[in-house]
Amino acid sequence: MQLRIFIVFLLTSLYCEAQYSFSGYINPEEWQNTVYLSIVEDYRKMSGVYSEQIIGKTTADETGFFEFKGNILDAENRIYRIHIDKCSENQQDINHFNGHCSDSEELLFIAKNTDTLKLPFSFGNQVFCEIESNNPKANAFLKIDSLKNDMRFAYGEVRSEANRKLNNKKWFKTLQDFGEALDEPVAELAIYAYLSDRSSDLHSHYVEDLQNNPYYENLKIRLETNYPNAAYTIQYKNELAADRYMLAFSAGNASSTNNHIYLYIILTLSFLLNAFLLYRNWQKKKSKTEELKAKLSKQEQVVLEHLLQDKTNKDIAEALFLSVSTVKSHTNNIYKKLNVQSRDDAKSLFTR
Repeated sequence: MQLRIFIVFLLTSLYCEAQYSFSGYINPEEWQNTVYLSIVEDYRKMSGVYSEQIIGKTTADETGFFEFKGNILDAENRIYRIHIDKCSENQQDINHFNGHCSDSEELLFIAKNTDTLKLPFSFGNQVFCEIESNNPKANAFLKIDSLKNDMRFAYGEVRSEANRKLNNKKWFKTLQDFGEALDEPVAELAIYAYLSDRSSDLHSHYVEDLQNNPYYENLKIRLETNYPNAAYTIQYKNELAADRYMLAFSAGNASSTNNHIYLYIILTLSFLLNAFLLYRNWQKKKSKTEELKAKLSKQEQVVLEHLLQDKTNKDIAEALFLSVSTVKSHTNNIYKKLNVQSRDDAKSLFTR
């Protein structure tokens, strides 16, 4: 009997230990008294209000106190969000379109099924600014947000393109190192999502960094080691593979483009070389023709032009007002001076 009581007590103790409790305060005069608890399994949807992520809701009492408790959460660390808004139930589908809600306040945190989390009012009764938890990783996202605020301040000190470029390079590395120092790969994913966001100014640094920095492979190993079955790990591995494929594809296109450029250069050089050779041959031919004509008298040059046009001696005589015998005499002199035997031989010297 005593053994049974002990076993029941032990099981009850274990059951009680496997309980989570997330509690805090809101200002009921400012917010709707409904508080929502969500699990974030897509790290691209960390910020925002998504109905498909909600796993619980509760109502804050007249003092603003609320609490979520139970034993249905994962035994490993996961990303959770608590949010409140100013929307009534029938307004939420409209106001929360695409995850956006301008009248909401949210808090991201890391927790597991055995964690206790308290969210007290901060200075000025602000909500969701502090976390008290038995999980040392719970406030990782608050730390990241604090660092991002420092980054925004650095960008705002001098608003110039040069300052922005310098800060891009500095803060990309700063954020990456900070994420690794958190020693929580789930939290690192928040920074990875920020740095690899295609709409971010830092994305170009990510693309360059991905090509030679082992950080991304090491993050994959850390995720596989700590959270082998988590949706985050699968999502990260798929995204990393896709980004690397796109880099390889772009490099292939760049290589192909370079090959085309080289081909165009070769073709252009070949065209220019052929044009030069043709021009040089034309110059040589023109020089040779002028040398040959220089051997003839002025009258003989005129007769030669008519000969090259296949005119008969009679036609040439009529055109130049000469006798046929004079034309024959000029023709014989042309043959001797050009060292040819016939009209065809003479034409060959000037028509090649």
